[in-house]
Amino acid sequence: MAKFKEMIIEAIGLLESGGAKSKHEASRIIGEKYSYNSENIRKNMGRYEQKSQHKALEIECQEVGIPAEAVGNYWYKGKHFSIHAKNKPVTYDQIRDEIIHDMNEHSPIYPSIDRDQITDGHLLVIDPADIHIGKLATSYETGDDYNSNIAVQRVLDGVRGIIKKANGFPIDQILFVGGNDILHTDNPRRQTTSGTPQDTDGMWYQNFLVAKQLYVDVLEMLIQVAPVHFVFNPSNHDYTNGFFLADVISSWFRNCQDISFDCSISHRKYYTYGSNLIGTTHGDGAKTTDLPLLMATEAPIEWSQTKHRYVYSHHLHHKVSKDINGICVESLRSPSGTDSWHHRNGYTSTKACEGFIHNKQFGQVARITHIF
Repeated sequence: MAKFKEMIIEAIGLLESGGAKSKHEASRIIGEKYSYNSENIRKNMGRYEQKSQHKALEIECQEVGIPAEAVGNYWYKGKHFSIHAKNKPVTYDQIRDEIIHDMNEHSPIYPSIDRDQITDGHLLVIDPADIHIGKLATSYETGDDYNSNIAVQRVLDGVRGIIKKANGFPIDQILFVGGNDILHTDNPRRQTTSGTPQDTDGMWYQNFLVAKQLYVDVLEMLIQVAPVHFVFNPSNHDYTNGFFLADVISSWFRNCQDISFDCSISHRKYYTYGSNLIGTTHGDGAKTTDLPLLMATEAPIEWSQTKHRYVYSHHLHHKVSKDINGICVESLRSPSGTDSWHHRNGYTSTKACEGFIHNKQFGQVARITHIF
């Protein structure tokens, strides 16, 4: 087998001669030729390309045993001048092209699902609110254990339970509400977006990956039932990381025709289904009494074309449902456990995931609650 350096040089030559259209293709060809990891070849191609532009540096480094590809800047002291030089930096275009290629390589392709035609369709709203992955609660103090593993299991059980309970209705569309404090903290210091310290389970990056996998698993489950519309609500615990997570999920399912996404940073989202206009918001911003007028102002066309109007809100972790000027405004229960601060202040509530069934003509016809 050729030495590692020789494989890299051969890959560079293949690229420069036009035998490959990109570094990825060149490294793949050489990797297959020598049964070697093509990713290692690709990562080092740029370094050797830079080194080849500095022949004197390469010779000097070989003599003293320093890897030239590790040298970023150097001085050359000649007879008449002292010259500062640096290896050619990687450009934005190179980084962009590599990211795009990696996304194309690793974004799963989901085949379109053939479905039976439904004449009397219904919308299933599934809204696992305020999951708070990364929250830590112990039964020793609060009577309720909660951590990332429990969070994931409750949501999976809750979604399965809602699907099972909705089995009597012909479902032709699912509205999945994401965000709403899916993550418990928003920085490495174990704080919310505004800096409030939290009792946490796991590192921030672990919790992000747990949340990502949870959403992937749930959405893969839901598309077996009906096409899904994913709507993201930004929230106070994870205002930035929650947005990043929603963008990651939309990228993951970019090749899936059975899911559509609304992942903008807008605090209130609106969705129409037949004569239903459904608004969703986290609930930490606008006053509850202002939500109906905001709906009419922010979605005037949808408002004029619908008869039954609802706003599903979150943040409170307990059930509040009230008709305000003919608009049903409803706060949802949460599956998350009671942590030290909430227990100390007496904020306890029923732990649950909730769903709703909407008929195109008659509006909300059923509520589904999966209690833990």
